[in-house]
Amino acid sequence: MKILKKIFKFYVDVPLVLRIAVGLAIGITFGLLLPSWEFLAVFGEVFVGALKAIAPILVFILVLSSLSSAGNGLGKRFTKIISLYLLTTFLAAALSVIVSFIFKVKIPLTVTEADKSAPTGLGQVFRVLLLNMVQNPVSALIDGNYVGILTWAVILGFAVRGLAKESTKNVLKDLSDAVSKVVGWVIQLAPFGIMGLVFSSIGEYGIEMFVDYGALLLVLVGCMLFTFLVVNPFIVFLFLKKNPYPLVFKCFKDSGIPAFFTRSSAANIPVNMQLCKNLGLDEDYYSVAIPLGATINMDGAAITITVISLSAAFSSGVSVNIFVAILLSFVATLGACGASGVAGGSLLLIPMACSLLGVSADVAMQAVAVGFIIGVIQDSLETALNSSGDVIFAATAEYSEWKQHGKEINFKEIFKNEKAEQSKELSSEEV
Repeated sequence: MKILKKIFKFYVDVPLVLRIAVGLAIGITFGLLLPSWEFLAVFGEVFVGALKAIAPILVFILVLSSLSSAGNGLGKRFTKIISLYLLTTFLAAALSVIVSFIFKVKIPLTVTEADKSAPTGLGQVFRVLLLNMVQNPVSALIDGNYVGILTWAVILGFAVRGLAKESTKNVLKDLSDAVSKVVGWVIQLAPFGIMGLVFSSIGEYGIEMFVDYGALLLVLVGCMLFTFLVVNPFIVFLFLKKNPYPLVFKCFKDSGIPAFFTRSSAANIPVNMQLCKNLGLDEDYYSVAIPLGATINMDGAAITITVISLSAAFSSGVSVNIFVAILLSFVATLGACGASGVAGGSLLLIPMACSLLGVSADVAMQAVAVGFIIGVIQDSLETALNSSGDVIFAATAEYSEWKQHGKEINFKEIFKNEKAEQSKELSSEEV
């Protein structure tokens, strides 16, 4: 038993990114050299099965818990920051739709004829959508109907917020933490799952499949970089009428780079709070705005959900019209706001978007697995975009108030004061 504990501890202590890279390498090697070892494919099947089992519960509990306690103690001052968070997330999803329709990247997926059925018109889309929304919540959880799961989670979340005692909300928060913990355990299986999935894919499609994965990754990275370098600065400029790039690059250096390696918006909250303090923001304000941003400011997650779900649709032969694509932008925005704070959390919300497009659950979970394969880069950059955006727009919202009250916004002076404050703190510690 002690030996097993030591092995498990050694396994967990190795960074997940490194373990996934090793699993990827093993899967490629065995797929090319030992294709007869078909039993390795079971690891991928188990991993996908575990994801399919936990994903509906994850969406339901996270959204229910978030809405049951959201808004308590928030005044009108936070209307602007909430609007900014939701606006940028929607714009990121809409950008992803446009880019996905331009390039129409397809990825190797196992598709049956039954998977290719899709709504034929806008009327049918809304009919199916409305029927899915009112499906029995227990049935929705069993069937993996994410539209129904999301609908009932929102309804119950608002009901609990208005009627339940604080102790009930705390129970829901504990339950949310427990589900997130289970998700973390499932993700620990990712190296084995990736090994099995890559082994199966190599045997079926050959090494050429990585060309398609590379194209998908380029679309994801391109959308995220464009959002960070163009969309977000433009919004900051509209509010502050100043060159936004000093603030944008400052937030990337102090928040985005740490988030890139932690791969968790939740884990980066203390870093962001310190950065807000250094930027001279009001603590009563950013102490709420930053945790809120870690929940609902999910530009990178919206991009991931939209691009991969549309790639799954294109790969399945599903025809997606512009009306469904616009609807997908709203769904991706709402779904991204419920993304788990752990690494790879947004990938588990892809089936919700896929269900809107008429993509089957099996194909959707294969797309999720592809997300894990490219997640070494995708998830790191996604988290960097999300976390740095939390501070960028928290600062933008407060600086715009400064401007309304006639206070000058000088980034050079703000950064200078930050360095002076840090030097003062270091001197105090030495004393």
